[in-house]
Amino acid sequence: MTTPAESAPSILATAVVPWNERFEFEEDLFRRQVHILARDLTRHLYVFGTAGEGYAVTERQFDQITRAFWESARESHVTPMVGLISLSLPTIIERIERCHALGFRLFQLSMPSWGALNDREVDRFFAETCGRFSDCQFHHYNLMRTKRLLTSVEYRRLAAAHPNFIAVKNSTTDPVVIADLMTMTPRLRFYITEFGYAIARKTHDLGLLISLATINPERAKRFVAGTDAQRAADLEDLKGVIAGLKAAGDKFHIDGAYDKMLYRMTDPTFPLRLLPPYASASEADFEVFKAAVPAGWRQG
Repeated sequence: MTTPAESAPSILATAVVPWNERFEFEEDLFRRQVHILARDLTRHLYVFGTAGEGYAVTERQFDQITRAFWESARESHVTPMVGLISLSLPTIIERIERCHALGFRLFQLSMPSWGALNDREVDRFFAETCGRFSDCQFHHYNLMRTKRLLTSVEYRRLAAAHPNFIAVKNSTTDPVVIADLMTMTPRLRFYITEFGYAIARKTHDLGLLISLATINPERAKRFVAGTDAQRAADLEDLKGVIAGLKAAGDKFHIDGAYDKMLYRMTDPTFPLRLLPPYASASEADFEVFKAAVPAGWRQG
């Protein structure tokens, strides 16, 4: 890695992918985004999570984007992580191999989603990724798009089998689910989005998987550093951000459409396009969202 990985980064953020009118990768805009996020928010960034269109890119696009990410991460002293989303385990393995050759050693796993994996298949999936690449470290993105959510039962087994399985990302707000996952701390580091983070932070040390709070890096950092009472007040404002997203984009069903609107609050030139066939937010949608953002969370 370009810099020593911190054992417990406090904020984990995504870099989303800009496309021009011909759906070609806008590399300059992407590199600028990495630099801005590293300067203003966190130096722990990933590409190709659910917001990053890792499910939609060709292998050529994947290689082009990961190379740009690696180079811009080095320039910005970022600890970079690559998300791996595919129905094909061999494709995931090949992507890790190519990223490994570039220098990446940190990866985010999402399980194949054509059908829900059974226990034996889950164990095989982690053996062929974590087990095969022992000099790398892995996060698991625990989300329902993969048709199966893992619990502390599976994580206990997987963590025992793979020392390089180090972290879990999740967007739950269910206190029961959170309590179960927290039984795996500190062996696994958890990153949870804002509302679940505020619940878990009352009793446990964990990281913020930043989503809504991306719209204002300074407020986001205060959200992490503040008290439980301050976070509760911030969440009331963030409910307004959710309302704005819903007003602008009830027709969207892919996370990247929302995440590009969130980041555009930082860079007004950032395009909203998603790779087809997925529906993008329009300029009008963004204006509706922007108008709904609470004044305290607007930058500048």
